[in-house]
Amino acid sequence: MASNLWEIDFYRAEDGSFPVQNWLDSLPEGARGKVIARIDLLKHGGPTLDYPYTSQIEGKLREARLRLGKTRYRVLYLFEEKRTATLLHGFTKDTASVEEFDKRIGRERMARHEARFDRWSPITGKLEPAKKGKRK
Repeated sequence: MASNLWEIDFYRAEDGSFPVQNWLDSLPEGARGKVIARIDLLKHGGPTLDYPYTSQIEGKLREARLRLGKTRYRVLYLFEEKRTATLLHGFTKDTASVEEFDKRIGRERMARHEARFDRWSPITGKLEPAKKGKRK
């Protein structure tokens, strides 16, 4: 029986690190647990999960939102056709809106992530690697 849950995936940087996982590991334990619980909501709600839990930044770039006291925690992510939310960038913010600096990190990571693959193959059920020397 197919699951209705969405997968959660972490963006992997060129150096092999996982920036959102590293950011989560740096948070105080209580905050980390609550941010992870918010990310877990993406598994159940998928793209139907809406404000105040998530909001659109621009295009496919979205943010998972959490406020604890005066501290705002955000995780930028995108949903993909393969029922996966890929977590791109995690940060703590002090301003009402997401800074351009953080949006740029999200956009750049999203572009690098998407460039790694041509498409989701319904035949193999996997992402098919991009052809060498070919860019979309």
